[in-house]
Amino acid sequence: MPSPGPGHSITIRVQAPTSVAATAEISRAVGQAGAVMTALDVVDSYFDRIIVDVTCNASDEDHAQRITRAVAALDGVSVRNVSDRTFLMHLGGKLEVTPKVQLRHRDDLARAYTPGVARICQAIAENPDDARRLTIKRNTVAVVTDGSAVLGLGNLGPAAALPVMEGKAVLFKRFAGVDAWPVCLDTQDTDTIVEIVRALAPVYGGINLEDIAAPRCFEIEDRLRDLLDIPVFHDDQHGTAIVVLAALTNALRVIGSSLNKVRIVVSGAGAAGQAIIRLLLAQGARDVIAFDRKGAVHAERQGLDRFKTWIAQNTNHDGFSGPLTEGIAGANVFIGVSAPNLLTGEHIATMAPDAIVLALANPDPEVDPRQAQEHATIVGTGRSDYPNQINNVLAFPGFFRGLLDAGAHSITDEMMVAAAKAIADVVTDSSLNPSYIVPSVFDPAVAPAVAAAVRGVAESMDPGSRDGGAGD
Repeated sequence: MPSPGPGHSITIRVQAPTSVAATAEISRAVGQAGAVMTALDVVDSYFDRIIVDVTCNASDEDHAQRITRAVAALDGVSVRNVSDRTFLMHLGGKLEVTPKVQLRHRDDLARAYTPGVARICQAIAENPDDARRLTIKRNTVAVVTDGSAVLGLGNLGPAAALPVMEGKAVLFKRFAGVDAWPVCLDTQDTDTIVEIVRALAPVYGGINLEDIAAPRCFEIEDRLRDLLDIPVFHDDQHGTAIVVLAALTNALRVIGSSLNKVRIVVSGAGAAGQAIIRLLLAQGARDVIAFDRKGAVHAERQGLDRFKTWIAQNTNHDGFSGPLTEGIAGANVFIGVSAPNLLTGEHIATMAPDAIVLALANPDPEVDPRQAQEHATIVGTGRSDYPNQINNVLAFPGFFRGLLDAGAHSITDEMMVAAAKAIADVVTDSSLNPSYIVPSVFDPAVAPAVAAAVRGVAESMDPGSRDGGAGD
């Protein structure tokens, strides 16, 4: 069972006796049920009873029910209500539109809307580039999905994908001041998606593709990059590759090694896996083997699509053809962007000394982090309840901030490498250790550092691109 965490936090409202022992018994019952209690508040008090809110972290929904039953079983205690705090956070959605200008009187209205707005329309018609300066295009990103690969949950469709896209937009705003909006498309036809995004692009300064299944995501990104004059970024590919490169850079600093000296096993040959491999090879990695559901990707394997064919041609030079559980033996680095519970601690024990394990499947990683920690020197996950949270939020807010501030039209590998280096460099030599290879997602230095690095590369490529972006 996974560890209790805030993703399954509940508040149980109970009626209890007024005795001093009542709250202590409630706390004890919660603890014995395996929960982590985070608060106990008396919300009402009467002569003969008290009303108490007990807030605690559970492991999953079944665990939450067991905790509730344990509290309800206490003598004199009755459960009035149970609130799932995650569902409460999502009630009514997580976004709203707030105007940047005030309409206090008719003069304001005349400038913001008719007749004054006609002058702005005419200016943009005469010079379309002015849209980046005079409209929300200057600071707005579309978060586009078809719901075909939501988190690690699969093809849930556009409506079920919306909470993730809302969350992504919240992160854009919170960490980099970028206005982002969910665009969830009720189609999984590649041609239709490309045409819809092309048609709506005039509103946005960038496109963030999200949770679109491979291999269609590759074609969609390639075609949109050819069609549009704004950056197109597939976060599941490139955001993941950036943070993995940053984490691995610092992990190798800890063990005193380098990319060209280690054997790297990558579990997952889809969008994220391919992007990671491309970036690692470009930075000097020499010995990489990728695995998918059918085992190792190698040159003699039949039926590979063009993307896995590229992987086969550029990795696994010895032609290993076995399963992941065998291929991990002797490896220095494991990178997982695939599915939960593929490995055990015993498999990690077969890796080389000072092993590095980056198990990033969400919400449950490829190997239990506690088991991996028994054998590996460094363990990272995508979760917030273990050290070394390797999360794309370290990359994409600052990355787009830099793109928008530079008025960039495209994305390059040089920008991604610069972003990874900026993230890694936030962790200084004095703070680097096996439990701290990437900065906290709440570190205020991260997004500005990434933005500055990306903007610097963009402006060096096109010195005329700088248009006085929102970061000025």
